[in-house]
Amino acid sequence: MKILVNPVKGEWKSELARPVQKSKDIEKIVKPIMRKVKRQGDKALKKFALEYDHVTIKNLLASREEISAAKALVSEDLQKAILQAKENIDKFHEAQQSPDLVMDTMEGVTCMRKTVGIQKVGLYIPGGTAPLFSTVLMLGIPANIAGCEEIVLCTPPNKEGNIHPAILYTADLIGIDKIVKVGGAQAVAAMTYGTESVPAVDKIFGPGNQYVTAAKQLAVKKGVAIDMPAGPSEVLVYADESAIPAFVASDLLSQAEHGVDSQVILVASSEKVAQKVMQEVDLQVEKLSRKEIAKKALGNSVAVVINNQDKAIDLINEYAPEHLIICVKEEDEEEVVNRIKNAGSVFIGNFTPESAGDYASGTNHTLPTYGYARNYSGVSLDSFTKKITYQKITAKGIQNIGPTIEIMAENELLEAHKNAVTIRLNYLKENS
Repeated sequence: MKILVNPVKGEWKSELARPVQKSKDIEKIVKPIMRKVKRQGDKALKKFALEYDHVTIKNLLASREEISAAKALVSEDLQKAILQAKENIDKFHEAQQSPDLVMDTMEGVTCMRKTVGIQKVGLYIPGGTAPLFSTVLMLGIPANIAGCEEIVLCTPPNKEGNIHPAILYTADLIGIDKIVKVGGAQAVAAMTYGTESVPAVDKIFGPGNQYVTAAKQLAVKKGVAIDMPAGPSEVLVYADESAIPAFVASDLLSQAEHGVDSQVILVASSEKVAQKVMQEVDLQVEKLSRKEIAKKALGNSVAVVINNQDKAIDLINEYAPEHLIICVKEEDEEEVVNRIKNAGSVFIGNFTPESAGDYASGTNHTLPTYGYARNYSGVSLDSFTKKITYQKITAKGIQNIGPTIEIMAENELLEAHKNAVTIRLNYLKENS
């Protein structure tokens, strides 16, 4: 990681630029995959499994026997951990439920709003270099609470054609039984168009590599919603002299190990703080099993020294990190937190590692990256629902509000709109 000392604001954007995503080049690869899945269905999915995953798949859907057998392959300790995480995620997402709204805006005019679950949702669960069974919890739990009628899970198989047992166990735990052995852009295509084995869905959720991301963005053009635009994982840590350097370094590396295109940013209050953290990073990275990945990610990363808190907060809001960790003096903590406007999820204090949110604290780990935290929220219960409004107007109500509608419609030159009210008012006059 290079260190920048008090860079001027005009340099922030270029110095903190994320790794470039060559979206046009990636789309050229993804579009033919999408077209082939649309035309050939399951046949194309099996062909791509052989071509990209080097595995022959006979049955795309995981069988009941495979799902049941998975439990025996998951250690008791991991099962307990998954159950604890499930309990916390359940609690936090159930608390996000909101009551239906019913109110009279004037006499005889009742307006209502009701929350309805999206009927069919697709969950993409990465399973390549890291099988993200935690994402099954993060997406499947709110989908269940929202009342989604159909939940389809797609995840890539291993070289033997099997899905990681922890993914199967977790999916079964929360009641997902339509589990498809398919990954990459072809999985997104299957959920977009539907195949013999994979139903088409209304909205697709889940993280993935650049090909999955490109496929999700193409799915939007075909009328399928997605959770959010996303890029490689990232974290920004804001640390002053009260931060424990070893903790900060561990948080930076926890994101760096995600992938070579991940980015981690340190914003330090002094050069002394930055140097101590960098020393810890150098020590800790050598002990990681994924150290080569982490080292490449560190090449995309920057430590910025800013000794003015106002400027540091401005930089954080401009960067808009996916994960933001704030390790500052306790007396400054509340002010800094309250001034954060752009972040996917915020972690406060020395004892709040980003990995807590990734796994078990209860918040969701599917978050906006690549600066999209400026205008997108992370996944929540709301992501799996729609809000439908209703209204009922009585005879007295149309008499009260009708003249207002008539005047407004007439002035917008929409005669039929006006007439829809006038015809009712005349009816009431004639029958009074």
